[in-house]
Amino acid sequence: MFEFSVIGGKTARDIISRSRPDIVREVRETYLTHGDGDSVNPDSYFLRFPDKPDSRIIALPAYLGGKHGLAGIKWIGSFPGNIDNGVPRASAALLLNDYATGYPFALLEASQISAARTAASAVLAAEQLTGGRTARRLTVVGAGIIARNILEFFAAQQWTVDQVIVHDRSPEYGEALSAFVRNSIGYPARTSDDLRPAVDGADVVVFATTAGKPYVLDPAAFAPGQVVLNISLRDLGPELIHGAYNIVDDVEHCMKADTSPHLAEQKYGHREFITGTLAQHIRGTAVTGPDKPVIFSPFGLGVLDLAVGAHVYRAAQESGEAIAIEDFFGETTRW
Repeated sequence: MFEFSVIGGKTARDIISRSRPDIVREVRETYLTHGDGDSVNPDSYFLRFPDKPDSRIIALPAYLGGKHGLAGIKWIGSFPGNIDNGVPRASAALLLNDYATGYPFALLEASQISAARTAASAVLAAEQLTGGRTARRLTVVGAGIIARNILEFFAAQQWTVDQVIVHDRSPEYGEALSAFVRNSIGYPARTSDDLRPAVDGADVVVFATTAGKPYVLDPAAFAPGQVVLNISLRDLGPELIHGAYNIVDDVEHCMKADTSPHLAEQKYGHREFITGTLAQHIRGTAVTGPDKPVIFSPFGLGVLDLAVGAHVYRAAQESGEAIAIEDFFGETTRW
């Protein structure tokens, strides 16, 4: 009851790298548990700064039932200016709480966990929405850490990909990710300086940028049947959303903070363009087809952080990689 452990980022990264298929299964199961209502996932709280309008620190509290029965909170900072100094944009910590007592039992470095749950949900959605694990062309827009993690999860899920196209507004970042894909993942990869030819003909398009407002505005930007993973949530104009099948992780969560679906709701005054959630698609109650583009927009649920965090915690305990903090709690009896 009074044990407390710390798990660092290197340990988390090592555990994730050797168990990515397990994490995809955890994320799938968590979506279904959440869809069944056996979770509590309040709105995220955004701490913003008057002199840094592009930066924020977000609190994501959650409870996850099912086989887990635990609560917790992720505290994640997003400071895009870090990129200019060669530092990752995001940093995070995850606190896990025992559901029976409310006592915290672990603190985990969570930028790795957050990236993994984002990547796992993206690849799960790609598999679900394409109906397979094959892409002649996979285009990635945004050459950052999230994009790298997503591609690592595609490979871990044994996708067959004939070619990866990387587009980034900074050519050096695009080439760095392209080289990583060729040398470390094994997919053929090249960069494209122009977005439109990078997207045209791709079976799957992944947006993983730091965009704050839409810049892809042409309603005909995507072809019927093309699967678009709108991971960064704000790249696509409302007209594109309105003309597509739209799968989200949670409707209420996705319809806020000026995400692309939220902008579409504001523009058109309804939510009828939302096809359903990924859990509903898995269960067959939300159906997409080849007559329109299919867009997956995940807001990012705290319950996913709990599931992946719990997986990392268990693995670290089993391997002896968790660091126990003796006498973390100052008082363990009332009197």
